[in-house]
Amino acid sequence: MTSMTMPSAAPRLPGAGSTSPTAAGTGVAAPFLLAPYDRRTWQGYGFLWLALLLAPFALAYALFTVSFMAGVAVTVVGLFVAGGVLLGARGWGSMYRRMAVRWLGVEIAEPAARAPRRGFWRRLGSMLGDSTAWRSLLYMVVTFPLAIAGFVVSTTFLAVAAGFMTHWFWSRWLPLQQASDGTWHRGASFGTDWFVDTPARHLLLVAGGIVLLYLWPQVQRLFLGLFRLLATGLLSPTRASLRVAYAERARAVTVEDADERLRRIERDLHDGTQAHLVAVAMQIGEARELLRDDADGVDTAELAAVLETAHSSTKDTLAELRELARGIRPPALDAGLAVALETLAARAALPVRVHAVGLDGADLPPSVTAISYFAVAELVANATKHARATGVDVVAGVEPVADAATGAALTALVLRVHDDGVGGAAVRAPDASGRGSGLAGLTDRLSGVDGTLRVVSPAGGPTVITVTIPLPAPGGARR
Repeated sequence: MTSMTMPSAAPRLPGAGSTSPTAAGTGVAAPFLLAPYDRRTWQGYGFLWLALLLAPFALAYALFTVSFMAGVAVTVVGLFVAGGVLLGARGWGSMYRRMAVRWLGVEIAEPAARAPRRGFWRRLGSMLGDSTAWRSLLYMVVTFPLAIAGFVVSTTFLAVAAGFMTHWFWSRWLPLQQASDGTWHRGASFGTDWFVDTPARHLLLVAGGIVLLYLWPQVQRLFLGLFRLLATGLLSPTRASLRVAYAERARAVTVEDADERLRRIERDLHDGTQAHLVAVAMQIGEARELLRDDADGVDTAELAAVLETAHSSTKDTLAELRELARGIRPPALDAGLAVALETLAARAALPVRVHAVGLDGADLPPSVTAISYFAVAELVANATKHARATGVDVVAGVEPVADAATGAALTALVLRVHDDGVGGAAVRAPDASGRGSGLAGLTDRLSGVDGTLRVVSPAGGPTVITVTIPLPAPGGARR
Protein backbone atom coordinates (compact mmCIF):
# COMPACT_ATOMS: atom_id res chain seq x y z
CA MET A 1 0.00 0.00 0.00
CA THR A 2 1.48 3.30 -1.02
CA SER A 3 0.86 6.53 0.79
CA MET A 4 -0.92 9.83 0.40
CA THR A 5 0.51 13.29 -0.17
CA MET A 6 1.31 15.30 2.91
CA PRO A 7 4.39 16.98 4.46
CA SER A 8 7.39 15.16 5.85
CA ALA A 9 7.33 13.50 9.25
CA ALA A 10 7.78 15.30 12.51
CA PRO A 11 10.46 14.00 14.83
CA ARG A 12 9.46 11.52 17.47
CA LEU A 13 10.55 12.37 20.98
CA PRO A 14 13.35 9.89 21.75
CA GLY A 15 15.37 9.47 24.86
CA ALA A 16 18.32 11.74 25.51
CA GLY A 17 20.61 9.13 24.04
CA SER A 18 20.65 5.49 23.21
CA THR A 19 23.33 2.92 23.64
CA SER A 20 21.79 0.61 21.10
CA PRO A 21 24.58 0.08 18.58
CA THR A 22 24.55 0.35 14.88
CA ALA A 23 25.57 -2.55 12.74
CA ALA A 24 28.91 -0.97 12.01
CA GLY A 25 29.67 -0.04 15.58
CA THR A 26 31.48 -1.83 18.36
CA GLY A 27 28.53 -2.06 20.70
CA VAL A 28 27.49 -5.55 19.59
CA ALA A 29 29.77 -8.04 21.29
CA ALA A 30 31.60 -10.36 18.94
CA PRO A 31 31.57 -14.11 19.65
CA PHE A 32 34.16 -14.88 22.34
CA LEU A 33 36.29 -17.15 20.16
CA LEU A 34 36.37 -14.60 17.32
CA ALA A 35 36.65 -11.45 19.45
CA PRO A 36 40.44 -10.90 19.06
CA TYR A 37 40.11 -11.07 15.27
CA ASP A 38 36.82 -9.20 14.91
CA ARG A 39 36.85 -5.88 13.07
CA ARG A 40 34.83 -4.24 15.82
CA THR A 41 37.45 -5.08 18.43
CA TRP A 42 40.19 -3.42 16.41
CA GLN A 43 37.87 -0.54 15.63
CA GLY A 44 37.42 -0.01 19.36
CA TYR A 45 41.19 -0.12 19.81
CA GLY A 46 41.51 2.53 17.10
CA PHE A 47 39.02 4.67 19.02
CA LEU A 48 41.23 4.45 22.13
CA TRP A 49 44.21 5.60 20.07
CA LEU A 50 42.25 8.55 18.70
CA ALA A 51 40.81 9.42 22.11
CA LEU A 52 44.32 9.43 23.61
CA LEU A 53 45.66 11.72 20.89
CA LEU A 54 42.81 14.20 21.34
CA ALA A 55 42.58 14.06 25.13
CA PRO A 56 45.47 16.46 25.96
CA PHE A 57 44.23 19.10 23.51
CA ALA A 58 40.64 18.75 24.72
CA LEU A 59 41.70 19.07 28.38
CA ALA A 60 43.83 22.09 27.56
CA TYR A 61 40.89 23.75 25.77
CA ALA A 62 38.55 23.04 28.68
CA LEU A 63 40.98 24.40 31.28
CA PHE A 64 41.73 27.46 29.15
CA THR A 65 38.01 28.17 28.72
CA VAL A 66 37.30 28.08 32.44
CA SER A 67 40.41 30.04 33.44
CA PHE A 68 39.91 32.63 30.71
CA MET A 69 36.31 33.12 31.74
CA ALA A 70 37.36 33.60 35.35
CA GLY A 71 40.06 36.07 34.29
CA VAL A 72 37.77 38.32 32.27
CA ALA A 73 34.81 38.08 34.62
CA VAL A 74 35.67 41.52 36.02
CA THR A 75 34.83 42.99 32.64
CA VAL A 76 31.61 42.71 30.72
CA VAL A 77 32.80 42.97 27.14
CA GLY A 78 35.43 40.33 27.82
CA LEU A 79 32.69 37.90 28.78
CA PHE A 80 31.48 37.98 25.18
CA VAL A 81 34.88 36.71 24.08
CA ALA A 82 34.79 34.08 26.82
CA GLY A 83 31.28 33.12 25.70
CA GLY A 84 32.54 32.65 22.17
CA VAL A 85 35.33 30.40 23.45
CA LEU A 86 32.77 28.46 25.47
CA LEU A 87 30.55 27.99 22.43
CA GLY A 88 33.58 26.53 20.66
CA ALA A 89 33.12 23.53 22.95
CA ARG A 90 30.04 22.74 20.90
CA GLY A 91 32.38 21.95 18.02
CA TRP A 92 34.41 19.61 20.23
CA GLY A 93 31.20 17.97 21.37
CA SER A 94 30.04 17.50 17.79
CA MET A 95 33.37 15.87 16.88
CA TYR A 96 33.25 13.52 19.87
CA ARG A 97 29.62 12.73 19.10
CA ARG A 98 30.50 11.71 15.54
CA MET A 99 33.37 9.62 16.91
CA ALA A 100 31.01 7.82 19.27
CA VAL A 101 28.49 7.15 16.52
CA ARG A 102 31.13 6.00 14.03
CA TRP A 103 33.50 4.07 16.29
CA LEU A 104 31.39 3.04 19.29
CA GLY A 105 28.12 2.37 17.50
CA VAL A 106 25.88 4.45 19.75
CA GLU A 107 22.90 6.47 18.56
CA ILE A 108 23.11 10.05 19.79
CA ALA A 109 20.75 12.76 18.60
CA GLU A 110 22.14 16.14 17.62
CA PRO A 111 21.43 18.87 20.19
CA ALA A 112 19.18 21.69 19.14
CA ALA A 113 20.89 24.58 17.39
CA ARG A 114 21.56 27.58 19.56
CA ALA A 115 18.76 30.11 19.14
CA PRO A 116 20.06 33.69 18.76
CA ARG A 117 18.81 36.11 21.38
CA ARG A 118 18.20 39.81 21.06
CA GLY A 119 19.37 42.25 23.63
CA PHE A 120 22.76 42.69 25.28
CA TRP A 121 22.17 40.80 28.53
CA ARG A 122 20.00 38.08 27.00
CA ARG A 123 22.60 37.36 24.34
CA LEU A 124 25.37 37.27 26.94
CA GLY A 125 23.33 35.02 29.21
CA SER A 126 22.54 32.63 26.38
CA MET A 127 26.22 32.33 25.51
CA LEU A 128 27.48 31.79 29.04
CA GLY A 129 24.57 29.54 29.99
CA ASP A 130 24.71 27.22 26.97
CA SER A 131 24.19 23.81 28.56
CA THR A 132 25.36 21.90 25.48
CA ALA A 133 28.73 23.66 25.56
CA TRP A 134 29.18 23.13 29.32
CA ARG A 135 28.35 19.44 29.05
CA SER A 136 30.83 19.10 26.19
CA LEU A 137 33.50 20.71 28.38
CA LEU A 138 32.67 18.27 31.17
CA TYR A 139 33.04 15.36 28.74
CA MET A 140 36.43 16.66 27.64
CA VAL A 141 37.63 16.79 31.25
CA VAL A 142 36.32 13.47 32.57
CA THR A 143 37.42 11.48 29.51
CA PHE A 144 41.06 12.61 29.85
CA PRO A 145 42.01 10.07 32.56
CA LEU A 146 39.69 7.49 30.99
CA ALA A 147 41.47 7.83 27.62
CA ILE A 148 44.87 7.31 29.25
CA ALA A 149 43.74 4.38 31.40
CA GLY A 150 41.83 2.71 28.57
CA PHE A 151 44.69 2.98 26.10
CA VAL A 152 47.38 1.86 28.57
CA VAL A 153 45.44 -1.14 29.87
CA SER A 154 44.27 -2.26 26.44
CA THR A 155 47.71 -1.85 24.87
CA THR A 156 49.37 -3.65 27.79
CA PHE A 157 47.09 -6.67 27.44
CA LEU A 158 47.63 -6.77 23.67
CA ALA A 159 51.40 -6.25 23.82
CA VAL A 160 51.96 -8.80 26.59
CA ALA A 161 49.77 -11.35 24.80
CA ALA A 162 51.71 -10.84 21.57
CA GLY A 163 55.02 -11.04 23.45
CA PHE A 164 54.10 -14.28 25.23
CA MET A 165 52.98 -15.97 22.02
CA THR A 166 56.11 -14.99 20.06
CA HIS A 167 58.63 -15.37 22.87
CA TRP A 168 59.87 -18.67 21.47
CA PHE A 169 61.09 -16.81 18.38
CA TRP A 170 62.66 -13.60 19.63
CA SER A 171 64.04 -14.93 22.94
CA ARG A 172 67.13 -16.28 21.13
CA TRP A 173 68.44 -12.72 20.92
CA LEU A 174 68.08 -12.01 24.64
CA PRO A 175 71.30 -11.73 26.68
CA LEU A 176 72.39 -14.66 28.84
CA GLN A 177 71.40 -14.52 32.52
CA GLN A 178 72.94 -16.47 35.39
CA ALA A 179 70.71 -18.29 37.85
CA SER A 180 71.48 -18.59 41.56
CA ASP A 181 72.89 -22.10 40.97
CA GLY A 182 75.45 -20.75 38.52
CA THR A 183 73.79 -22.00 35.35
CA TRP A 184 73.27 -19.73 32.36
CA HIS A 185 69.94 -19.22 30.62
CA ARG A 186 68.57 -17.25 27.68
CA GLY A 187 64.91 -16.24 27.86
CA ALA A 188 62.35 -14.35 29.92
CA SER A 189 62.74 -14.83 33.66
CA PHE A 190 60.06 -14.95 36.34
CA GLY A 191 61.78 -14.49 39.65
CA THR A 192 65.50 -15.32 39.94
CA ASP A 193 65.62 -18.98 38.95
CA TRP A 194 62.66 -19.63 36.59
CA PHE A 195 63.54 -19.03 32.94
CA VAL A 196 61.49 -19.70 29.83
CA ASP A 197 64.11 -21.57 27.86
CA THR A 198 62.66 -25.05 27.35
CA PRO A 199 60.02 -26.23 24.82
CA ALA A 200 57.55 -27.03 27.59
CA ARG A 201 57.95 -23.60 29.13
CA HIS A 202 57.67 -21.96 25.73
CA LEU A 203 54.37 -23.76 25.16
CA LEU A 204 53.18 -22.71 28.61
CA LEU A 205 53.99 -19.07 27.82
CA VAL A 206 52.20 -19.32 24.47
CA ALA A 207 49.14 -20.66 26.28
CA GLY A 208 49.29 -17.72 28.69
CA GLY A 209 49.53 -15.34 25.74
CA ILE A 210 46.45 -16.90 24.15
CA VAL A 211 44.52 -16.43 27.40
CA LEU A 212 45.56 -12.77 27.57
CA LEU A 213 44.67 -12.31 23.89
CA TYR A 214 41.11 -13.49 24.55
CA LEU A 215 40.86 -11.40 27.73
CA TRP A 216 42.00 -8.30 25.87
CA PRO A 217 38.67 -7.60 24.03
CA GLN A 218 36.69 -8.16 27.23
CA VAL A 219 38.83 -5.72 29.23
CA GLN A 220 38.79 -3.19 26.39
CA ARG A 221 35.02 -3.44 26.18
CA LEU A 222 34.75 -2.19 29.77
CA PHE A 223 36.53 1.05 28.90
CA LEU A 224 34.57 1.47 25.67
CA GLY A 225 31.36 0.97 27.65
CA LEU A 226 32.37 3.85 29.94
CA PHE A 227 33.00 6.03 26.88
CA ARG A 228 29.53 5.11 25.58
CA LEU A 229 27.87 6.02 28.86
CA LEU A 230 29.66 9.38 29.04
CA ALA A 231 28.91 10.16 25.40
CA THR A 232 25.20 9.40 25.68
CA GLY A 233 24.97 11.15 29.04
CA LEU A 234 26.89 14.34 28.22
CA LEU A 235 26.87 14.76 24.43
CA SER A 236 23.23 13.97 23.73
CA PRO A 237 20.50 16.62 24.06
CA THR A 238 18.72 16.87 27.38
CA ARG A 239 15.18 15.58 27.68
CA ALA A 240 13.95 19.12 28.30
CA SER A 241 15.51 20.39 25.05
CA LEU A 242 14.06 17.43 23.17
CA ARG A 243 10.60 18.24 24.47
CA VAL A 244 10.98 21.89 23.52
CA ALA A 245 12.10 20.95 20.00
CA TYR A 246 9.28 18.44 19.71
CA ALA A 247 6.71 21.00 20.90
CA GLU A 248 8.01 23.60 18.44
CA ARG A 249 7.86 21.12 15.58
CA ALA A 250 4.38 19.95 16.55
CA ARG A 251 3.19 23.56 16.75
CA ALA A 252 4.63 24.31 13.31
CA VAL A 253 2.96 21.21 11.88
CA THR A 254 -0.38 22.21 13.41
CA VAL A 255 -0.13 25.73 11.99
CA GLU A 256 0.81 24.42 8.55
CA ASP A 257 -2.03 21.91 8.62
CA ALA A 258 -4.56 24.58 9.64
CA ASP A 259 -3.28 26.91 6.91
CA GLU A 260 -3.56 24.15 4.31
CA ARG A 261 -7.12 23.38 5.43
CA LEU A 262 -8.11 27.04 5.14
CA ARG A 263 -6.58 27.27 1.68
CA ARG A 264 -8.41 24.14 0.57
CA ILE A 265 -11.72 25.43 1.94
CA GLU A 266 -11.19 28.77 0.21
CA ARG A 267 -10.34 27.02 -3.06
CA ASP A 268 -13.38 24.74 -2.84
CA LEU A 269 -15.68 27.67 -2.07
CA HIS A 270 -14.25 29.76 -4.88
CA ASP A 271 -14.04 27.09 -7.58
CA GLY A 272 -17.14 25.08 -6.72
CA THR A 273 -19.78 26.58 -4.46
CA GLN A 274 -19.34 30.16 -5.57
CA ALA A 275 -19.57 29.21 -9.24
CA HIS A 276 -22.77 27.26 -8.60
CA LEU A 277 -24.31 30.14 -6.67
CA VAL A 278 -23.46 32.52 -9.52
CA ALA A 279 -25.17 30.12 -11.92
CA VAL A 280 -28.27 29.96 -9.66
CA ALA A 281 -28.36 33.78 -9.50
CA MET A 282 -28.17 34.01 -13.29
CA GLN A 283 -30.94 31.42 -13.73
CA ILE A 284 -33.22 33.26 -11.29
CA GLY A 285 -32.41 36.49 -13.09
CA GLU A 286 -33.37 34.85 -16.36
CA ALA A 287 -36.71 33.76 -14.87
CA ARG A 288 -37.33 37.28 -13.66
CA GLU A 289 -36.64 38.66 -17.13
CA LEU A 290 -39.11 36.18 -18.61
CA LEU A 291 -41.78 37.34 -16.18
CA ARG A 292 -41.07 41.02 -16.87
CA ASP A 293 -40.97 40.83 -20.66
CA ASP A 294 -43.94 38.52 -21.11
CA ALA A 295 -46.19 39.64 -18.29
CA ASP A 296 -49.33 38.93 -20.31
CA GLY A 297 -48.27 35.82 -22.20
CA VAL A 298 -45.71 34.02 -20.10
CA ASP A 299 -44.18 30.91 -21.66
CA THR A 300 -44.79 28.64 -18.71
CA ALA A 301 -42.81 25.75 -20.19
CA GLU A 302 -39.66 27.84 -20.64
CA LEU A 303 -40.11 29.44 -17.21
CA ALA A 304 -40.55 26.02 -15.59
CA ALA A 305 -37.37 24.76 -17.27
CA VAL A 306 -35.36 27.71 -16.01
CA LEU A 307 -36.72 27.32 -12.47
CA GLU A 308 -36.07 23.56 -12.56
CA THR A 309 -32.46 24.21 -13.53
CA ALA A 310 -32.08 26.77 -10.74
CA HIS A 311 -33.65 24.35 -8.25
CA SER A 312 -31.30 21.55 -9.33
CA SER A 313 -28.26 23.84 -9.09
CA THR A 314 -29.36 24.93 -5.61
CA LYS A 315 -29.56 21.30 -4.44
CA ASP A 316 -26.13 20.58 -5.90
CA THR A 317 -24.73 23.60 -4.09
CA LEU A 318 -26.25 22.49 -0.80
CA ALA A 319 -24.75 19.02 -1.27
CA GLU A 320 -21.33 20.58 -1.90
CA LEU A 321 -21.67 22.70 1.23
CA ARG A 322 -22.57 19.62 3.28
CA GLU A 323 -19.52 17.78 1.92
CA LEU A 324 -17.36 20.80 2.68
CA ALA A 325 -18.71 21.01 6.24
CA ARG A 326 -18.16 17.27 6.68
CA GLY A 327 -14.54 17.70 5.62
CA ILE A 328 -14.04 20.39 8.26
CA ARG A 329 -15.68 18.45 11.07
CA PRO A 330 -18.13 15.61 10.40
CA PRO A 331 -21.45 16.11 12.22
CA ALA A 332 -21.32 12.44 13.23
CA LEU A 333 -18.49 13.29 15.65
CA ASP A 334 -21.06 15.01 17.86
CA ALA A 335 -22.45 11.54 18.61
CA GLY A 336 -19.04 10.14 19.52
CA LEU A 337 -16.07 8.59 17.78
CA ALA A 338 -17.67 5.14 17.51
CA VAL A 339 -20.70 6.53 15.62
CA ALA A 340 -18.45 8.66 13.40
CA LEU A 341 -16.35 5.64 12.45
CA GLU A 342 -19.50 3.63 11.67
CA THR A 343 -20.71 6.47 9.44
CA LEU A 344 -17.32 6.57 7.74
CA ALA A 345 -17.49 2.80 7.14
CA ALA A 346 -20.97 3.08 5.62
CA ARG A 347 -19.74 5.69 3.11
CA ALA A 348 -16.50 3.85 2.17
CA ALA A 349 -15.99 2.42 -1.30
CA LEU A 350 -15.07 -1.06 0.02
CA PRO A 351 -16.32 -3.12 2.98
CA VAL A 352 -15.09 -1.63 6.27
CA ARG A 353 -15.77 -3.36 9.59
CA VAL A 354 -15.51 -1.22 12.71
CA HIS A 355 -14.86 -2.76 16.13
CA ALA A 356 -15.14 -0.12 18.86
CA VAL A 357 -14.11 -1.35 22.31
CA GLY A 358 -14.82 0.77 25.37
CA LEU A 359 -15.45 4.03 23.52
CA ASP A 360 -19.03 4.57 24.69
CA GLY A 361 -18.08 5.83 28.14
CA ALA A 362 -14.72 7.32 27.19
CA ASP A 363 -14.39 11.09 27.59
CA LEU A 364 -12.24 11.89 24.56
CA PRO A 365 -11.11 15.47 23.90
CA PRO A 366 -12.54 16.98 20.69
CA SER A 367 -9.04 17.33 19.21
CA VAL A 368 -8.40 13.62 19.73
CA THR A 369 -11.71 12.49 18.21
CA ALA A 370 -11.23 14.74 15.18
CA ILE A 371 -7.65 13.66 14.45
CA SER A 372 -8.61 10.01 15.03
CA TYR A 373 -11.49 10.24 12.57
CA PHE A 374 -9.40 11.86 9.85
CA ALA A 375 -6.54 9.43 10.43
CA VAL A 376 -8.83 6.46 9.90
CA ALA A 377 -10.44 8.17 6.91
CA GLU A 378 -7.06 8.68 5.24
CA LEU A 379 -5.92 5.12 5.96
CA VAL A 380 -9.15 3.68 4.57
CA ALA A 381 -8.85 5.89 1.49
CA ASN A 382 -5.25 4.76 1.13
CA ALA A 383 -6.27 1.10 1.24
CA THR A 384 -8.99 1.77 -1.31
CA LYS A 385 -6.81 3.61 -3.81
CA HIS A 386 -3.46 1.85 -3.57
CA ALA A 387 -3.53 -1.41 -1.62
CA ARG A 388 -5.98 -3.30 -3.86
CA ALA A 389 -7.66 -4.50 -0.68
CA THR A 390 -11.01 -6.29 -0.56
CA GLY A 391 -11.82 -5.23 2.99
CA VAL A 392 -10.62 -3.18 5.94
CA ASP A 393 -10.98 -3.80 9.68
CA VAL A 394 -10.81 -0.86 12.08
CA VAL A 395 -10.32 -1.62 15.78
CA ALA A 396 -10.57 1.35 18.14
CA GLY A 397 -10.31 1.32 21.90
CA VAL A 398 -8.79 2.89 25.00
CA GLU A 399 -5.82 0.89 26.27
CA PRO A 400 -3.01 1.26 28.83
CA VAL A 401 0.36 1.90 27.17
CA ALA A 402 3.87 2.86 28.23
CA ASP A 403 5.31 6.29 27.47
CA ALA A 404 8.05 5.82 24.84
CA ALA A 405 10.21 8.52 26.46
CA THR A 406 9.84 7.84 30.19
CA GLY A 407 8.33 4.35 30.36
CA ALA A 408 5.54 5.66 32.59
CA ALA A 409 2.12 4.02 32.33
CA LEU A 410 -0.60 6.09 30.70
CA THR A 411 -3.91 5.67 28.90
CA ALA A 412 -4.14 6.08 25.15
CA LEU A 413 -6.62 5.82 22.33
CA VAL A 414 -5.36 3.04 20.05
CA LEU A 415 -6.61 2.66 16.47
CA ARG A 416 -5.59 -0.34 14.36
CA VAL A 417 -6.41 -0.30 10.66
CA HIS A 418 -5.94 -3.72 9.03
CA ASP A 419 -6.32 -4.37 5.31
CA ASP A 420 -5.74 -7.48 3.18
CA GLY A 421 -4.03 -5.61 0.35
CA VAL A 422 -0.65 -6.03 -1.31
CA GLY A 423 1.39 -4.50 1.54
CA GLY A 424 4.59 -2.52 1.14
CA ALA A 425 3.41 0.57 3.03
CA ALA A 426 6.15 2.60 4.69
CA VAL A 427 6.77 6.04 6.15
CA ARG A 428 9.03 7.62 3.58
CA ALA A 429 10.12 11.06 2.47
CA PRO A 430 8.21 12.45 -0.52
CA ASP A 431 9.78 12.53 -3.96
CA ALA A 432 10.28 15.70 -5.99
CA SER A 433 6.62 15.73 -7.04
CA GLY A 434 5.39 15.29 -3.45
CA ARG A 435 4.17 11.72 -4.04
CA GLY A 436 4.79 8.99 -1.51
CA SER A 437 4.57 11.12 1.62
CA GLY A 438 1.12 10.27 2.98
CA LEU A 439 2.08 8.23 6.03
CA ALA A 440 4.77 10.79 6.83
CA GLY A 441 2.12 13.50 6.59
CA LEU A 442 -0.17 11.53 8.89
CA THR A 443 2.71 11.30 11.36
CA ASP A 444 2.97 15.08 11.09
CA ARG A 445 -0.70 15.55 11.91
CA LEU A 446 -0.56 13.12 14.84
CA SER A 447 2.40 14.97 16.33
CA GLY A 448 0.03 17.81 17.20
CA VAL A 449 -1.59 15.56 19.84
CA ASP A 450 1.61 13.64 20.78
CA GLY A 451 0.39 10.69 18.72
CA THR A 452 2.55 8.02 17.09
CA LEU A 453 2.20 5.85 14.00
CA ARG A 454 3.46 2.27 13.64
CA VAL A 455 3.40 0.49 10.28
CA VAL A 456 3.68 -3.28 9.77
CA SER A 457 3.32 -3.99 6.06
CA PRO A 458 5.37 -6.85 4.59
CA ALA A 459 5.42 -7.30 0.84
CA GLY A 460 2.30 -9.21 -0.15
CA GLY A 461 0.38 -7.98 2.89
CA PRO A 462 -1.46 -7.76 5.10
CA THR A 463 -0.93 -4.23 6.38
CA VAL A 464 -1.57 -3.22 9.99
CA ILE A 465 -1.18 0.45 10.88
CA THR A 466 -1.47 1.37 14.56
CA VAL A 467 -2.21 4.91 15.70
CA THR A 468 -1.61 5.64 19.39
CA ILE A 469 -2.76 8.94 20.92
CA PRO A 470 -2.10 9.50 24.64
CA LEU A 471 -5.10 10.80 26.58
CA PRO A 472 -5.07 13.43 29.32
CA ALA A 473 -4.93 12.18 32.88
CA PRO A 474 -8.28 12.49 34.67
CA GLY A 475 -8.61 16.01 35.94
CA GLY A 476 -5.29 17.14 34.43
CA ALA A 477 -3.37 17.89 31.30
CA ARG A 478 -1.82 15.41 28.99
CA ARG A 479 1.06 13.66 30.61
